[in-house]
Amino acid sequence: MTGRAATPVVSLRGGALRFGDHVLWRGLDLDVAPGEFVAVLGANGAGKTSLLRAVLGLQPLSEGTLLIDGRAADRARDVVGYIPQQRRVDPLTPMRVRDMVRLGLDGHRWGIARPGHVDWVRAERALERVDALELADEPIGVLSGGEQQRVRIAQALVAERRLVLCDEPLLSLDLASQSTITELIDRQRRDHGSAVLFVTHEINPVLPYVDRVLYLAGGRFRIGTVAEVMTSESLSALYGTPVDVVEHRGRIVVVGAPDGDASAHHDHGDDHDHVAGDDAT
Repeated sequence: MTGRAATPVVSLRGGALRFGDHVLWRGLDLDVAPGEFVAVLGANGAGKTSLLRAVLGLQPLSEGTLLIDGRAADRARDVVGYIPQQRRVDPLTPMRVRDMVRLGLDGHRWGIARPGHVDWVRAERALERVDALELADEPIGVLSGGEQQRVRIAQALVAERRLVLCDEPLLSLDLASQSTITELIDRQRRDHGSAVLFVTHEINPVLPYVDRVLYLAGGRFRIGTVAEVMTSESLSALYGTPVDVVEHRGRIVVVGAPDGDASAHHDHGDDHDHVAGDDAT
């Protein structure tokens, strides 16, 4: 990670997000420096996906200010690579894998490439990095869920953006693939100084790479290193009830957190944040 004195890629001050009377989080101050890897943890409904939507400029804050690379979030999409929660692509979708990855270069995922300006070499290199080059000419819709997720990761990493947002990118991947993908994202931030916000239900696959943890629960939060946040004392205070954090053979297990806990299990459902229409798209 680069020095904290560098201008933050993400700068959130006094952030709050609520839907009616339901407060996801409030009073959130968060700076993410270039090259920093921040894991975002919390049970379903805590506001993890909503935070990424705010950073993407898709969800206005209820309070506070948010800058991405010094600009308003909805004006900074050109510096963001985004790995969404997994959703199966319609089997009849005709787009080839290489075309989908190329959108991460020229379309910033939000538009269409400029005619005559397609960098297929970089797209193929990105597919090779996620071990999916042999799929380059396949229709994206015929791939398995795990294969489609690898393609999404290649799309997010191909342009070497200043910020990489990861919304449960390890779902549907086996342990070996989880390790490969987390190593790729870590290499991206180390080689190119990309900041990483990594939403996950399971901290253990990313534990070797994490600089800090943002833990969301019940409208409150904790920010700090793994050693500072992932303790019985810290999580008990956050939840307002006794929570035990146990380290076993290099893994962290959380016992007793209400509604399940991000580090106690791997929930293969999407984080809907209990708000209609809150899925990242």
